[in-house]
Amino acid sequence: MDQNANVFSNGALTVTYEPKCCANAGLCAKQLSNVFRHSVIPWINLEGAETQEIVKQVQKCPSGALKFFIHKKEVA
Repeated sequence: MDQNANVFSNGALTVTYEPKCCANAGLCAKQLSNVFRHSVIPWINLEGAETQEIVKQVQKCPSGALKFFIHKKEVA
């Protein structure tokens, strides 16, 4: 059974999660549990930390299952 990537966005940042790639190392939940939560749906809460803190944690993902995209602000 093929699983689609999960997409989470807060307007400033989008984080994607590919479960079939996940090594279940648990770094995300152990090191930033306000964002990456066990036993809660949705399990990624982008309101739980500042954007830069979330980006730093996603970059630590050993399997690459977590990825991010920062939205550019429009200039008025």
